[in-house]
Amino acid sequence: MSNKMWGGRFASAPDAIMEEINASIGFDYRFAAQDIRGSLAHVAMLAGAGIVTRENAEAISKGLEQVRAEIEAGTFTFSRALEDIHMNVESRLAEIIGPEAGRLHTARSRNDQVALDFKLWIRDTIDQLDGQLAELQTALAEKALAHAASIMPGFTHLQSAQPITLGHHLLAYVEMLGRDRGRFADSRRRLNECPLGSAALAGTSFPIDREQTARALGFDRPTANSLDSVSDRDFVLETLSAAAITAVHLSRFAEEIVLWATPQFGFARLSDSFTTGSSIMPQKRNPDAAELVRGKSGRVIGSLTGLLMVMKGLPLAYSKDMQEDKEGTFDAMQSLSLCIAAMTGMVRDMQPDLKRMKASAGAGYSTATDLADWLVKSLKLPFRRAHHVTGSIVKIASDRGVGLEKLKLEDLRSVEPMITEEVFSVLGVDKSVRSRTSYGGTAPANVTAQARRWLKTLAKQNAKKDA
Repeated sequence: MSNKMWGGRFASAPDAIMEEINASIGFDYRFAAQDIRGSLAHVAMLAGAGIVTRENAEAISKGLEQVRAEIEAGTFTFSRALEDIHMNVESRLAEIIGPEAGRLHTARSRNDQVALDFKLWIRDTIDQLDGQLAELQTALAEKALAHAASIMPGFTHLQSAQPITLGHHLLAYVEMLGRDRGRFADSRRRLNECPLGSAALAGTSFPIDREQTARALGFDRPTANSLDSVSDRDFVLETLSAAAITAVHLSRFAEEIVLWATPQFGFARLSDSFTTGSSIMPQKRNPDAAELVRGKSGRVIGSLTGLLMVMKGLPLAYSKDMQEDKEGTFDAMQSLSLCIAAMTGMVRDMQPDLKRMKASAGAGYSTATDLADWLVKSLKLPFRRAHHVTGSIVKIASDRGVGLEKLKLEDLRSVEPMITEEVFSVLGVDKSVRSRTSYGGTAPANVTAQARRWLKTLAKQNAKKDA
C-alpha cells in the first residue's frame, strides 16, 4: 500500500529501511505548535483570497485547534509511517473533519512549510535564550556591584599580571553576553521574512496573499525569492553560530570557576547545590556543574559544524539532506539553555574568598607596571627605559624573595638614582587598582558606575518586554 499523502505515483509502500531513514517525526514533533500556527494562518489566507470557502476554512481551523489541544494534552499519537509532523497533523485533521482536510495543503508544499516551522521555532527559541542571557547578565552585574572594590589578581598567560577587582572581572562577562544577545538579535531580525507561499520551489499559480500570511505570523515581510526561501538555512547557521560563541564564553567562565574552586587557587566556593562528591574520596567537592557547562560547549560547536557540512554541497533548492538540520539544532539549543541556567545559578551561589583573592593579587610582582608608569610620570623617563629599570628592580626583589614594596629606597636607587620615597605610594595593590581610572578600567568607582549602568539597562529591557 502506498503512502496516502504522496503515494499516487507509487504502487507499494517504502521498504522498512527506507521508512527508518526517511522518518523525522522522532524529532520534528517539536515543531507541532509552530506547524499548527502556520496552518491556521495559511487557511485564513486561503479563505480571504477565495481559494477555499469560509465554511471549509472554519472546519479546518476548528480541526487544527482540536489537534493542538490533543498534542498539548499528550493524547495525540504520532506515527512514524506518516514521516513528519506535517503529515501527522494533516492525517489527524482528516480523521476529524474528513476529506476537506486535504484543502489545507493548497498553494503550499512541505518545503515552504518546514522552512516556516523552523523559522518560527528558531525565533521563539531566540526570544527564550535572550531572556535567559539577560537574567545571567543581571546576576553578574549584581555581584559585580557588590564586589566593585574586592581586589583579585588579573592574569595574562594565566600568570599574575596586574591587580583588578572581582567586579571588573565579572563585568567582562556581562559585556560578552551583551554581544551574544546582539548576535542573536541580528539573526532574529534577518530571519524575520515569511517563506510560506513559496511552495516547492517556484511559487504557486493560486492568487495567494503572502503579505497577509506574513503579517499574521509576525514577520516583517514575505521572502522575495521562492527558490531561496525553501533552500535557505542561513537563519539556522547564524543562530547556531551565535549559540557557539555564547557557549565558548560560558565555557571560559566555567573553566575559571573550576580553577577558582581548587585548593590551589581557593578564590571561590560553590555550595552543595552545584557540586558533587566522589564515590571513593570523601573529602572531594567537585565543581561538576561548571565542568559540564565547559563540556557541553562542544555539543553546540559540533552542531554548527555539522550543519555547515550538510549545507556546503547542496544545489538549489531542497534536498532531503536538509532533514539533518534539526536534531543537532534542537540539541544545541537545549544544551545552551541548560548551560545558561546552570551558570546563572552558579554566579548567584558562588562565595568568593576575598582575603585569598587579595593576597594573591600582590603575587608575581603585579604592581611592576605601576612602578614603570610612576617612572614615566614622575621622572619623565621614556617608557622603554622605565620598563628596563623596572625589570631590573623586579629581578632584585625576586632574588631576595620579597615584594617590590619591601625593597629599600637604596635598593631602588641602585638601579635608578632619581627614584624618591614617593615611589612607594604606587606599589600596593589597593593603590594600583584605584589608579586605573581610564574609561573601562578597574578602578572601583568605574566598576560601580558600569555595574549600575548595566543593571539600569537590563531593568529597562525587562520592563519593555513585560509592557
